[in-house]
Amino acid sequence: MITNGFTYIAVLIFLAAFLVWLQKYTKWKFFDYVPPIVLLYLVTMIMCTLNVWDLKATKPAYSALKNNILYAMIFLMLLRCDIRKILKLGPKMLGGFFAASVSIGIGFIATYAILHGVLGAGSWKALGALCGSWMGGSGNMIAVQAALDIGEADMAYALVVDSIDYSIWVMFLLWAINLAPKFNKWVKADTATLDEVSRKLEDDAKANDGKITFVNIIFLLGLSLVVSAFGQNIGTAINGVAPFLDKATWTVLLITLAGLVGAITPIGKMAGTSELSNVMLYSVVALLASRASFLELTDAPIWIIAGFMILAIHGIILVLLAKIFKLDMFTCGVASLANIGGSASAPILAGAYSGALVPVGVLMALMGYVIGTGGGLIVAHIMSLFG
Repeated sequence: MITNGFTYIAVLIFLAAFLVWLQKYTKWKFFDYVPPIVLLYLVTMIMCTLNVWDLKATKPAYSALKNNILYAMIFLMLLRCDIRKILKLGPKMLGGFFAASVSIGIGFIATYAILHGVLGAGSWKALGALCGSWMGGSGNMIAVQAALDIGEADMAYALVVDSIDYSIWVMFLLWAINLAPKFNKWVKADTATLDEVSRKLEDDAKANDGKITFVNIIFLLGLSLVVSAFGQNIGTAINGVAPFLDKATWTVLLITLAGLVGAITPIGKMAGTSELSNVMLYSVVALLASRASFLELTDAPIWIIAGFMILAIHGIILVLLAKIFKLDMFTCGVASLANIGGSASAPILAGAYSGALVPVGVLMALMGYVIGTGGGLIVAHIMSLFG
């Protein structure tokens, strides 16, 4: 069992590197169905389940790196983006986001109506807090917990569902990227605008890409890490005087602003942003999966089943709405994860589609923070009507 933090990080990054190398040099058809990023998530979860590393002993290394790299990755990906072109995606993205939010709310209400007898009296409160998280983020969950005066024992169940079911959902949505062309054809989605915006952004990035040099790489690495560090420090300070948004939200806002400003400067034209941000993307995915064990599926099984029911209902309704309103897979997937995963994972999924589209994931996730607390409380009170 690995107990050394550095060894733990080294194994994760090597695993990511090996899978990317394997796809590149073997060209196996298997990778057409299970891309390296999904396989990385799955294999890392299996290794966690098999106790390849000690979760407690390696937690300091995980905590020291995950958010720091995540924010640096978001900054680098935003350097490749022109927000003026992103905004051309228009109201369809807003429609997709709210379709995801409403379907999540319906999923909670329907699941509680079916399972409230076995979940226990008053379980609607903990589910309401979980709904706040799945419409926004952890800050929204805490706000709903405070508003409904939920005890720590009840919150433990919600936290188990938030960890396990969320991890499986992220892996599923990453895998579903491969189905995007068939899905878009089935719902008759008009992806012309999305494709055009994505293509222009990527063409701009390619046009700006010169030879990747040592100077570029070390400058971009240093800059992204400094932006990540100061973004978190300033975000924490702002949260102290303006607590209506949590420190993570303030940090994401600051990182986003820095990236968008940087994109219109000569820094945005530097070669190497794509390659370096992809290294960070795979590192963050490996870190996230390394804390999710399949063994935890045995904890509070009825709550975990309830979580999967919520996600299933959400997914079915979202697919039906996609069929009716001709929403494409990218919009549905990122909208879903912007609600359920927030700023920690929506940019990752958006970046897996195209690094140029990371701002869409960031913007959707920020909208989730706005509606999460109110949405969670509304859904909680509706669930309370069932007893």
